[in-house]
Amino acid sequence: MGTVNIHEAKTHLSRLVEEVAEGAEIVIAKNGVPRARLVPLGSTRRLKFGVLKGKIRYPDDFDAPLPDEVLAQFEGRRK
Repeated sequence: MGTVNIHEAKTHLSRLVEEVAEGAEIVIAKNGVPRARLVPLGSTRRLKFGVLKGKIRYPDDFDAPLPDEVLAQFEGRRK
């Protein structure tokens, strides 16, 4: 992992992005204090619709109204 100052990062951003795309991690510092880190993006995978079908269970009364005391707590009321 390399460290560059913010001025160098602005001047050579394209080169830094290429290095990061190849797997490097780069820290950007301002006045010697680390402020940000450039890291490669992970692979993005899209989940297929329905992939969890049958794997999640919820109670039959899941969408039933909440009891008054629980609803009062959610709304910040005291009962």
